[in-house]
Amino acid sequence: MAPPSLLSDLSSSATARLLPFRALAAAPRIFRCHPPPSLPPFPSKSIPTRLTLCRRSSSSSVFGVAAMDSGASAKVIDGKLISKQVKDEVAEEIAAMKAATGHVPGLAVILVGSRKDSQTYVRNKKKACEAVGIKSLEVNLPEDATEEEVIKHISEFNNDSSVHGILVQLPLPRHMNEETILGAVNIEKDVDGFHPLNIGRLAMQRRYPLFVPCTPKGCMELLHRYGVEIKGKRAVVIGRSNIVGMPSALLLQKANATVSIVHSNTKNPEEITRQADIVISAVGVANLVRGSWIKPGATVIDVGINPVDDPESPRGYRLVGDVCYEEVSKIASAITPVPGGVGPMTIAMLLSNTLESAKRAYNFK
Repeated sequence: MAPPSLLSDLSSSATARLLPFRALAAAPRIFRCHPPPSLPPFPSKSIPTRLTLCRRSSSSSVFGVAAMDSGASAKVIDGKLISKQVKDEVAEEIAAMKAATGHVPGLAVILVGSRKDSQTYVRNKKKACEAVGIKSLEVNLPEDATEEEVIKHISEFNNDSSVHGILVQLPLPRHMNEETILGAVNIEKDVDGFHPLNIGRLAMQRRYPLFVPCTPKGCMELLHRYGVEIKGKRAVVIGRSNIVGMPSALLLQKANATVSIVHSNTKNPEEITRQADIVISAVGVANLVRGSWIKPGATVIDVGINPVDDPESPRGYRLVGDVCYEEVSKIASAITPVPGGVGPMTIAMLLSNTLESAKRAYNFK
C-alpha cells in the first residue's frame, strides 16, 4: 500500500488510461508455429494466415535444447486458482470494512456504444464486483454520444464519495478523443493505474504509485504466490506497451531483477530471451515464443490472448498465448496456460485496486 503522503504528491491532473490488451487485439490473429526463417520475429503483414499447431518434435535438434527430450513438464501456474484466492481475500476485507465503517468500495464503469466484446468485459467486471461485495455502477451511452456527455458522467463519479474507481471502457467511438476523456478521471480513482504520475513513481527508487496497472500487477502476484525468486535473477519482457510490457519491466526491476526488454526492433530476440530466468511475453502474436527461446528451468508468464482458427473446435477457433505451450512446457520449470493464466488475474487485481482506493478514502487499515 502506498504511504499516506503519496496523496499530497499526486494532483488531479489529466490521466492517460488505456485498455489492457488493446495492443494485443490489434495484432494479427494467426501466426505460424513454424515460421520460415525469412520472416521477422514480430508481426508483419506478410505473415501467413493459416495456422500450424505448435507440437513437440521428437528431435531436440529442432530447437537446439537438449532438455526437450527429458520428458520433464513445467509446473502450471494456475491463474484461476490464484485469482480466486485474491477475490476471497478482497471479499473478506470488504466485509471487515463494512462492519467497521458502514461503507463498501464502489466501482463505476462507463460504456459507450454496443461492441460485443466491450459488453462482455463490462458484464464480467460487474459480476466480479458483486461476488466480492463491491458496489458496481454502470453507465451505457449510445455510439453517437458526445464527449461532453461522457465527461459529464465522469465528473459526477469524481464527485461521488461512494465511488472509488472509475473505468471508461475502451475502445471509444472514433469521433471521441480518448486522451481528453480519460484525462477527466480523478487520479485518486484511476484504478487502472496508467496515469503518468503512477508510472513515473513506479520507475523511481523508494517511491510507490497510487495504483499499479492491473495486468502487470497480476503477473507479479503469480510469481510471488508461486514462490518464484525474482531478486538477482535475469528477466526478459517481450513487448514494451504502456499497458503491460513497460509496467511489467518496471515492477520486475523494483523487485531487484536485472531486466531486458525485447521489442520489434530488437536484434537476436531469441538469444536475449534465452538468457532469462523469468520471461513475460505480451505482444499478442500467437506461438511467437518457441522452445528454442527458453532457458531450461525458466519461469514463463504468457500474457497473450490470441484467437486462432481451429476447425476441430465447436466455435471454429481457440485461444492461444504468445508462447508455444507444447514446446516451452517441456523446457520451463513453470508456465502460465492460456486461457486460465494471466487473464483471470487482471480482474482480480482491478478488484484489489478498488479496495485499496476505498481503504485510503475511509482510512481503513
